[in-house]
Formats: sequence, structure tokens, C-alpha cells
Amino acid sequence: MLNLAPMGEGWDDVLWQGGVWQGGAAGFPIGGVSRMMPTVPLGSPLVLLDDVCLSLASAAGAVEILRGISLAIAPGETVALVGPSGSGKSSLMMVVAGLERPSAGRVIVAGQDLAALDENALARLRRRHVGIVFQNFHLLPTMTARENVAIPLELAGHHDAGALAEAALARVGLGHRLGHYPGQLSGGEQQRVAIARAFVAGPALLLADEPTGNLDGATGRVVIDCLFEEHARLGSALLLITHDARLAERCARRLDMADGRIVGERRAADDIAAARALHARG
Repeated sequence: MLNLAPMGEGWDDVLWQGGVWQGGAAGFPIGGVSRMMPTVPLGSPLVLLDDVCLSLASAAGAVEILRGISLAIAPGETVALVGPSGSGKSSLMMVVAGLERPSAGRVIVAGQDLAALDENALARLRRRHVGIVFQNFHLLPTMTARENVAIPLELAGHHDAGALAEAALARVGLGHRLGHYPGQLSGGEQQRVAIARAFVAGPALLLADEPTGNLDGATGRVVIDCLFEEHARLGSALLLITHDARLAERCARRLDMADGRIVGERRAADDIAAARALHARG
């Protein structure tokens, strides 16, 4: 068992570098983990953004990153956010995670208005309800795969964190790599470790920022299969940031971003209905 007790709340700043906020000490069990359920009224969204704007200072003056974003994500929903580099996708994810304070507008996640929370409260919210997967993996290099996955469980006080981490790694096909360090793993294996870590404590919301961006096509498909299998197992909501239109098609809803705005929305059900209508006419 890792000794993280002396690190306290400040350890969240280190774990941001590792992309970890999830866990909880009460709720119902998911794969042996006691899952903290968010307080969200029935029928209400898990994530709500209302006219959110984000401006950042620069030498040339303020730069508008997000311009009036309004968005709702239901519990268990899968949403793809698609757009070119610089369109504001990653900044939007940072706002949803409470890592960037918006310049205007309202952000509610898991029933809590993020504007009302200080940094420690935001860290607790992330630990309990949010898992994050990054393009660059963000594993701690001096820890084994098992230790990296066990971190959020150790922080949540689970005494069986090691066994739960091993089970999570087995689910993503890495039961034979428990004692390997990130430098001993391939890129695809490192990303599967990151997925196991993000899901191990049963988060209500998963944020995935270009999870296949550094991987070849075949390896990327394996990683995405793992991501969606874990989503299906837990019923977590998923916000997936991607440049890949084919990957976006695996989500129930697709949002297109450009210049800091959501400029289009499509639902998989609408595409299926259109395809059926076209086939019927043919």
C-alpha cells in the first residue's frame, strides 16, 4: 500500500500532472470500489454550461478562447467534441474539470456550481466524480502500472487499492504488466494504464482529450475499445475530444467547435434515421 497520507490536499496538484481526479468513500460498489454518486436531481444534466466565456490575457491584449458556450451532458451520455486545433476544445474540457475559471457564465458539474467552490473543494469534486485521460498519458514515471492505477484509491482510503488496481489493469488486458514502469511500456499500453486509472474508482464523468492522438491506427482502436468498454460497464458519461470523425461516430452525440463556439450538433440516431430513409428511397 502506498503511503500518500502525508501529502494531503496538495497532492491533487501533483495528480493533475497525472490526470487523476476520482474516487470517493461512500456510495454503491462498482467492481469492488465504493462509488460516490453525485447529487443530481432526476432528469437533470450531469454537466451544464450556460453561456460560458473564457478570455486569457496576452501581450497583444485579451484573447477570447470560449465564446458563449451552452452545453448539457446527461448522466451516461457519450458526447464527441470535434474541431481543428485552436478551436477551444481542450479549454472547454479544462473549464468542465474546474481547472480553468470561466470569465463569464455558469458551470455546474455533478449538481455543484463550480463558481461556489474553492480550490480544495474543486479537487474533492474531481476526485469523487471525474476521471481524465490525456493524449500524453501523464503516468508517474517512478511508479509501476499497478501503483499508478492505485493512486486514486489510496487517496480515497481504500485498503484494497492494490487488488482493485490489478483487476482494473486486467480489464484493459494488462494483467501481465502490473510491475512494469511507464518507460517499459509501449504507448498503447501506457494509455491503457491511464484508462484503467481514470475508471478505477467509478467516476460519473470521464473526460478524454485526444486519447489516441499519439498512437498508430491499430493501437488507437484497441485503446478506444477499452475506453468504451469501461464506459459501458460503469455507465459513466463521456466527453471525448477528438479530430477523428470516425471515432466521433461512436458517440451518441457530436458537437462541432470552431473559433471558441459550438457551430454544429448531430446525433447518431438522426444519422441512422437519415441512412434508413435514403436506403428506402433507393
